[in-house]
Amino acid sequence: MKEHGILIIGGGLAGLTAAIHLALEGLDVAVIEMQQYPHHKVCGEYISKEIDPYLKRLGVDLKAKGAKDISQFQISTADGYTAETDLPLGGFGISRYALDQLLYLRTQELGVQFYFEKVIETVFKEDVFIIKTKSGCYSSKIAIGAYGKRSVIDKTLNRDFSKKKQSWLAVKAHYELEDFQEDVVALHNFNGGYGGLSKTESGVVNFCYLVNYESFKEYKDIQSFNTAVVAENPYLQEFLTNAVPIFEQPMTIAQIAFDEKDNVVDHMLMCGDTAGLIHPLCGNGMAMAIHSAKIASELILKYVNESGYNRNDLEMDYKKAWSKAFGKRLWFGRKLQSILMNKRLVSMGIKSVGKSKSLLKFIISKTHGELIS
Repeated sequence: MKEHGILIIGGGLAGLTAAIHLALEGLDVAVIEMQQYPHHKVCGEYISKEIDPYLKRLGVDLKAKGAKDISQFQISTADGYTAETDLPLGGFGISRYALDQLLYLRTQELGVQFYFEKVIETVFKEDVFIIKTKSGCYSSKIAIGAYGKRSVIDKTLNRDFSKKKQSWLAVKAHYELEDFQEDVVALHNFNGGYGGLSKTESGVVNFCYLVNYESFKEYKDIQSFNTAVVAENPYLQEFLTNAVPIFEQPMTIAQIAFDEKDNVVDHMLMCGDTAGLIHPLCGNGMAMAIHSAKIASELILKYVNESGYNRNDLEMDYKKAWSKAFGKRLWFGRKLQSILMNKRLVSMGIKSVGKSKSLLKFIISKTHGELIS
């Protein structure tokens, strides 16, 4: 059995960020991740600038990697009515292929150990975590769960949402379209779902949409669904007609759960989508994942360095800090989601807020946070 001070399950944004933060403080950190880097992931690929100062503190500069500056937000109804406004903080357009690789390379500079394996079981016993993979066994005093939206681990941990059949499907692909406006993130609605469009560091456009499976299942494939349903929105019809797909096939994730989740499970601190998933209204899940890693890392450092600060203190403080940072955002996201999935309400809502940029900015601010340093 291999021992480490801290084990992180999952090497996405939250896992990589926590690994960098903790390794910078001289801790023995290891990450268990299924896939080698770099690789694509289903993701909106827009990230709020609220995390920019923090990432720079960790030695990660998104602009240096070529991330696109995004300052404008556009939203449309299924019939093409559009509202636009400035983004309060702005954001970056960067692919997960590039961003995860950038973070991974930073972990390697800091000596973080990686095991590219699939975790099949976690056990907490006698104040130690035992984490088993198909080919190995690892132990640590602290464990972070950062393995994403859904995993077999959730079932072994008996998490409630993992027992339910979920109705959401996400679809993502990259496209070439030269005249796509570089500084815009757009959210376009269609019957049963909505999709985000924004440019990434390489100049390609990321199109990622979320759809209720009930709306999707009567069509034989993604192309048929795009043609019959997605393209009913005139903006998306124009995009799909003129853009050239880069991927051989779109990427998909099924069984996406937006249910409330516990952020501490069997003494493991959960980060990113593992702790709670916001509806991709303006693509702020990436910033939340990074911010959650910061919260967990700072409290873990307190646990390691202060003798009177015990595991119960760590877990209670993490729950409180996580709720303070994201509780209202997630609640507001769920409310907005219910509106976006109602054809009549979303049309009325967008047409109403479209008359007031200040109101639209207010709504956006409710799914975003303040600058974190």
